Parts: sequence; structure tokens; C-alpha cells
Amino acid sequence: MKKLSILFLLVCFSFSVNAQTAEELKKEQAPKKAEIAKLNGEVKALQAKIDALPGWRKGAFGTIGGSLSGFNNWYSRTAPTASAGNIGITVNGFANLIEDDFFWRNSAAINLGWVKLDEKGVSGDEGFDTATDVFTISSLYGKRLNKKWAVSALTEYRTTIIDNFNDPGYLDFGVGMTWTPTNNLVVVMHPGNYNFVFSNGDTVFASSLGAKIVADYTKKYGKLSVKSNLSVFQSYKTSDLSNWTWTNSFGYKIWKGIGLGLEVGLRKNKQEAAYSQGVTLANGDNKLQSYYLLGMSYAF
Repeated sequence: MKKLSILFLLVCFSFSVNAQTAEELKKEQAPKKAEIAKLNGEVKALQAKIDALPGWRKGAFGTIGGSLSGFNNWYSRTAPTASAGNIGITVNGFANLIEDDFFWRNSAAINLGWVKLDEKGVSGDEGFDTATDVFTISSLYGKRLNKKWAVSALTEYRTTIIDNFNDPGYLDFGVGMTWTPTNNLVVVMHPGNYNFVFSNGDTVFASSLGAKIVADYTKKYGKLSVKSNLSVFQSYKTSDLSNWTWTNSFGYKIWKGIGLGLEVGLRKNKQEAAYSQGVTLANGDNKLQSYYLLGMSYAF
């Protein structure tokens, strides 16, 4: 009995020592955590000062998504033997020169997607078909009047690059004012803008004079990268020649630049709708166009 009592006391003492040791370690850990938090704050403050310095700012991130599937004698399907797949790629990049008295902002965006459904015994569907095909490049120059306002000129070009390159192609050139309330938001307001539209043959596409409005927002929230771009052209000739495109890209970094990405795009363009439907411009059914891509992302 005496031996059991001694053993019990030793076990209790062991637990007590371990508990005290854990408490002591936590006390030692607390000030170190406070120091790390302080250093992180100082690093962020220094990075903010670096970002505010004049010079070039460059960056890019993209998303890759895809899936492949195959069925053989799977009789619950309409097509029991078939293979299917889809692949999508998006890349967003920028190169901005920011100086005290002027800025020059350049950006490019590519979104490509392919789909495939190959049914056994059906000819002509063996390859991948283009699902998404978007290419946009823009260049904005501004001469500062003050910290937030500038006289500016914008060139923006949009087309497809896989199918029917430059048919149609849209080239905007305009002048006006640009508002930069923060380092992350740029709003372009150009009342004098000509929208050149390129196409082959006699089609519904037409060029016109109008107003151009662009709002571009780029920001990093910790591991999350966000880019949103709204581009609007309002024709002075007729609203049938007006168009707008709004794209939103998100990339969440998980490990060494690799993470999850999502891109969503919306567009309205009656010229494209009428051309696709094979009708006159007046009879075009201008429905909302949209696409999305979810997959793996990489930040450069």
C-alpha cells in the first residue's frame, strides 16, 4: 500500500511538473508573438512606402481549369460510350509606370477555353471546340493635374485569337480625364472616343464616335488577389452600337504562388448578338453573355 501511495504521488508530481512547464513555455511564447506581430506591421508599412515610390510596377496571375472523363458501355447515359473534357486558361498581367507628374498603365488579359464531347460511332466530334476566346490589351497615359486627376489618352483593343482573329476586332482610342482616388482604383472618363470595329465582308458591325468609361480595381488582401475591370462604350450614333464588358478575377494563394482561381465575365454587345444570330442589327436579341472559370491559379 505504501508503494502504491508513493507511485501515485510521483505520477501527480509528474503531471504538475509538465503543467508548470507548459505554462512557463506559453509565458515565454507570448512576448515573442507580440514581437512578430510588431515586425509584421513594420514590414507592411515599409512595403506600402516602397509601393508608393515612383517607377515600374509589374505583376501577373492566372487560372487553369479542366476536367476529363470517359465512359464505356455506361448504359444509364444517352451516349453509353463517350469521352468528354474541357480546358480553360486565363492570364492577367500589368506593367505600370507611375511617376509624380504622369503615369502609363498597361494591361493584358487572355481567356481561352476548349470543350470536347466524343461519342463512339458519331463522326466529326473527335476534336476540341473553342468555348471561350477573349483577348484584351489596353494602354492608358495620363498627365497629372494633381494627385487624383489627370488629362489622359486611352487605347484599348479587343478580339479573339483562336477563331476569327480581328473579325470582329474592336479598337478604342479616346481622350478625356482619369480619376485615381487610390493606388488601386483607376476610373477613365473619355467623352471623345472613337470605336473602330474591324470585320470581313458586309456585316452588322460598324464604327462610331462615343464616350468611353473604364473602371479598373486591383488589390491584394493578404493571400487573396482581386482584379475587376469594367469597360463601357456608349455610342453617340445609336445605342445598338454600344457595348460593355465586366470581368472579375480572384486568386487565393495557398503554397508558393499556387492556389485557387476564379474568373467571371459578363458582356453585352448587340452587334455580336446580331452577327451570331444571322439577323440585322435592329433584330438582334442582345442577351447577356457570360463565362466563368474555376481552377488552379498561379501568381507570378
